[in-house]
Amino acid sequence: MRSYACLFVLSVSLVSNLSAAVLKAGAAVTDITPTMLPMNMPGGFSANPATSTHDPLNARALVLDDGKTKIAWVVIDHLSVPKKIATEAKEIAAKATGIPVEHMLVSATHTHTGVGAADEFVAEVTGGPKLSDRQIKANAYRQVMLDGISQAIIQAHGKLRPALAGAAAQPLPGEVFNRRWYLKPGKMEPNPFGELDKVKMNPNNSPDVLERPAGPTDPDITILSLQDTKRKPLALFANYSLHYVGGMPTGQVSADYYGEFARLMPSRLRADDRFVAAMSNGTSGDINNNPFGSSRPPREPFEQIRIVAGEAADTAWKAYREIGVHRADVKLGMVQRILTLKYRRPTAEQVLNAKAILAIKDKEAIARLPRLATNYAGSTVSAATRPEETIDIILQAIQVGDLAICAIPFETFAETGLELKKKSPFGRTMVVGLGNGRHGYLPTSAQHELGGYETWLGTNVVQKDAAEIIVKNLLEMMGELR
Repeated sequence: MRSYACLFVLSVSLVSNLSAAVLKAGAAVTDITPTMLPMNMPGGFSANPATSTHDPLNARALVLDDGKTKIAWVVIDHLSVPKKIATEAKEIAAKATGIPVEHMLVSATHTHTGVGAADEFVAEVTGGPKLSDRQIKANAYRQVMLDGISQAIIQAHGKLRPALAGAAAQPLPGEVFNRRWYLKPGKMEPNPFGELDKVKMNPNNSPDVLERPAGPTDPDITILSLQDTKRKPLALFANYSLHYVGGMPTGQVSADYYGEFARLMPSRLRADDRFVAAMSNGTSGDINNNPFGSSRPPREPFEQIRIVAGEAADTAWKAYREIGVHRADVKLGMVQRILTLKYRRPTAEQVLNAKAILAIKDKEAIARLPRLATNYAGSTVSAATRPEETIDIILQAIQVGDLAICAIPFETFAETGLELKKKSPFGRTMVVGLGNGRHGYLPTSAQHELGGYETWLGTNVVQKDAAEIIVKNLLEMMGELR
């Protein structure tokens, strides 16, 4: 049984003579804020239209060049990376810059207060029904994202200049909490499939309910810092394994704490207006900002976002000071693999149960079903009738000196990121979630045994051992770079 297939492995570019290496770096920011509101905010099971903008959404790009290898990384303020938009944007940028598309990483912050874009352009058919208002706006925002991503790379490439690089990490443990909990006996309610899980996501925050968290957290903020040859800050790309913070008024577009972090970092480093900062999402699939087991004072709208961003900026500043001397003699390299994973399929019994739920028409009977039962019944039937057996995903590993950057296109659990960091052959490793796509949650096999929202069929769509397969491949890829 084939678990995966490596369709191609890119060559690794290394600088053979470190003393002769001359690193160049360029960074740029483009605006991808929607203007045709109202639009629907993606994420969640109910409609949540965006009607106004609190703060802008951006695409933030970093391009590195050592004379042999060029690498581009774009972080977008969006729930996920629309694969077709990202692919097209990479192709546009590649033609303009000469950077291979396989040397480009596009990752998403996972803000839940962005808006949806049409991943594929919806054309109006002559003689057919006119496009709906929603389709028109999604098409328009697709173009905004396409231009924003491609132009961010092109502009960053145009700003390449001799540079110095450094990396470091500092912990910020007080803002990350595992959201999957074992509950006290008798407190677990049936899941949408009518079964009892062993753990629950975001349980009632009561000492009468909570027993213990079901997994670890990754407290580190890891940074990649770039300076110009006068040792002035040029760019800083950070990574933290924390889901979005939230606490925004209903209907307001926001980049969440990721955007606020980027706004604060220039003042932390006393940087000029050329400086670009970005916060990328790490392995936060089971992590959020809710302090289970304790109480937090009430916050005004956006206040908790400001608090977390301020603490993250302070922690990144401490990491920056630990770097000491940035260096020009760094090796650059990048490896990409296309990995084939199997889609999960429901059993015949699960399909029958799902169809029975969908056949219920009586409102009172529907109300008696477990929460989200109808939603997941639909997901079960869809999974059973999906024509594709497998899905191809993109994995990437990047080397910048003694820093490795791994990119995974899932909402990945913290323990997977911690395992990669522990086993990495590099001195420091950053694990980026939601890189080059979003294919649902990625629990480990052990977490699948516990159940819970992130493991449900429909929330998780690929084979249950996918996390272990991905770790194995990324370790091999880092070994090739090393």
